[in-house]
Amino acid sequence: MSSIDSKNLDVVLDVKVKVTVQLGSAELPMREIFELTPGTVLQLKQDAKDPVGLYVNGRLIAYGEVVVVEDNFGIKITELVGND
Repeated sequence: MSSIDSKNLDVVLDVKVKVTVQLGSAELPMREIFELTPGTVLQLKQDAKDPVGLYVNGRLIAYGEVVVVEDNFGIKITELVGND
């Protein structure tokens, strides 16, 4: 890799991207959305054992398992998604 390529890569590697973990989803009629209150339990279309999706700028890049690190949630990557 030339020094020019290396400098360009360094610039790109410092760009911040939005990373999102999707635990699950649900489809509800708007009526039920308006009825949501604190304490409401919303059942998702995902089994508790299923992997969660890791998205970078809205694009799925990996699957993983939810873990607890001290008092925070984290994700342990279990599978990278190919560029098919």
